[in-house]
Amino acid sequence: MNIMSETIDTTRLGEKIVAVIKTIYEPEIPRDIYEVGLIYDVFVNEDYDVKILMTLTTPNWPVAETLPLEVEEKVKSIKDVNNAEVEITFDPPWTQELMSEEAKLELGML
Repeated sequence: MNIMSETIDTTRLGEKIVAVIKTIYEPEIPRDIYEVGLIYDVFVNEDYDVKILMTLTTPNWPVAETLPLEVEEKVKSIKDVNNAEVEITFDPPWTQELMSEEAKLELGML
């Protein structure tokens, strides 16, 4: 019996997490929060606990309370995820430079 076939591929799980994050849209810019550059990193440990390091466009942003919770809840809903936690950071602060080329192009910034 091959034990490896029963383990979850953390890279594939990371891709599922990013796909779910891409369904969450930034309320002021018509792009998902991943393309806008609000997600700095996604960590998955061997217990399939997920930690997401993200930022907000500003600390006083109206969705500062609800957006991280939405990210946590949607990631927790993925079948193979054991638990999810979002950590908010403002280091480095978000700038438009963090947006994907596609998002910049769509918003007329290129």
